Amino acid sequence: MSRSIPTTVTSTDQVTVQLHDLGGSGPLLLLSHATGFCGQVWAPMAETLAEQYHCVAFDHRSHGRSSRPVGRSLEWSGMAEDIVAVVEALSPDEPVAAVGHSMGGTTLAIAEVARPGTVAKAWTFEPILFGGESLGTRSEPSEISQGARRRRATFADRDEVIARYGSRPPLDVLDPRALRAYAEHGFRDLPDGTVTLCCRPEDEAAVFEHHNSGARTTIGDVTIPFLIAASGDERLPAQAVRAAAAEFPHLDLAIYEDLTHFGPLEAPERMARDCLAWLAAN
Repeated sequence: MSRSIPTTVTSTDQVTVQLHDLGGSGPLLLLSHATGFCGQVWAPMAETLAEQYHCVAFDHRSHGRSSRPVGRSLEWSGMAEDIVAVVEALSPDEPVAAVGHSMGGTTLAIAEVARPGTVAKAWTFEPILFGGESLGTRSEPSEISQGARRRRATFADRDEVIARYGSRPPLDVLDPRALRAYAEHGFRDLPDGTVTLCCRPEDEAAVFEHHNSGARTTIGDVTIPFLIAASGDERLPAQAVRAAAAEFPHLDLAIYEDLTHFGPLEAPERMARDCLAWLAAN
């Protein structure tokens, strides 16, 4: 049964969270995006997911059209509080099924452990589950956070965004629809006609610098059905997912050797079909 979805909900730290109704009918399915992106990038995957679910995405704080927190830095616990706020607004009486990518998957686990009964089951692609590994700290920024801070923020128009990102790694692997959604909704218009990133480079860097969220321990406390998928990347996110699955055998593990860390945006129909099959079985 379809239901009315509000445009925004209020989270902690005076954050206004922007919601996106991506269509479908049936049970709610919450879609939680990766660092630097926005809820609308789930639209290509939602085209298939909507066959069985009412898909609702949202922008995490400091991303997309959601506001920045007041008096608080960008800890991932705050991102998890956004998830709790969204679920309390949309489904106050029962948990919801959820899908998450990277940081968006990690924060689903954090939210459920912090407030049991938030998430019923979760399918996630390369949630960030570092243990002793590290991408650096705020005092010792990592290469990825330094790269985010140097990111070019402003472009002549969205066509230039697509041409630039679509022609070079790492986003050249994105499905064209996902890249177009990112350009359309991950950038905002400026008065002079140019466009600029909604997630400011310094905010993206700050999110990366808070990656030591304790999620590698937290995910061991998750008692709901929870799938973690890993790509064929040799880089740390994929390796950490495999290590976490070995440490916590109650987690389901899926391996996609031919995909990268951007799997849900890279092969949306395939990911959606696999996600639907897992959700149906759990």
